[in-house]
Amino acid sequence: MELNLTKPIVFIDLETTGINITADRIVEISMLKVMPDGKKDVHTHLINPTIPIPPETTAIHGISDDDVKDAPTFAEMAANFVQFIGNADLAGYNAIKFDFPLLVEEFLRVGIDFDLRARRLVDVQNIFHKMESRTLSAAYRFYCNESLENAHTAEADTVATYEILKAQLDRYENTEYTEKGGKKVIPIENNIKTLSEFSYYNQSADLVGQIIFNQSHVEVFNFGKHKGKTVEEVFRTEPAYYDWMMKAEFPLSTKKLITAIKLRAFNNR
Repeated sequence: MELNLTKPIVFIDLETTGINITADRIVEISMLKVMPDGKKDVHTHLINPTIPIPPETTAIHGISDDDVKDAPTFAEMAANFVQFIGNADLAGYNAIKFDFPLLVEEFLRVGIDFDLRARRLVDVQNIFHKMESRTLSAAYRFYCNESLENAHTAEADTVATYEILKAQLDRYENTEYTEKGGKKVIPIENNIKTLSEFSYYNQSADLVGQIIFNQSHVEVFNFGKHKGKTVEEVFRTEPAYYDWMMKAEFPLSTKKLITAIKLRAFNNR
């Protein structure tokens, strides 16, 4: 089933130096842009991460320091990436927890505020795990009845993710899904709004789930000694906690959010 689109959507896959969103860097990015009329455009680029690629990471995706030594840096390509993505929605595999936060981190690092709030985000892995629980290669075999060649190359994984999402639309059309609490819903409808909503396990306020929304849609901490407490309350009663977070190894996107919350509370006094 082809995607029912009202605006473009870009499928993204990143190969990186590791899995630490704050410390690691992109070494390859592939973006598949799908237009409402069905036209597709793929851009794949090696990126010089400006830091060494660990051998154990090279063993996974096959990209070494020599491969990227003459490649452009993210800073040199960032404007081109922003232009290519435009106002598109975004999709990926394990992207809500990893690819999207790391991509935003790279943009913030070079001074570009790549805001996701106006975009729908679809995570094919979350749809897959809620319905079947498998890995990407198994998902491709399960949904598309084919073996995934060149797994862990950005372009192969990006195209596979797009094909899996289309196959999911076919397989789960009119299929009921039981949410936590026993509510049954029809999860897979051919529109990006519904797919985006189904891609999330909870309502994260930041990109990595350190801060989430409570039932009153107020930002609360999702970690540590203040878990469940509102961010505003903690910053009001323990101002040093904000300073600690700003100095600690949290993503720039999380630091941007807590700064906005702190300023909002100050302006509301």
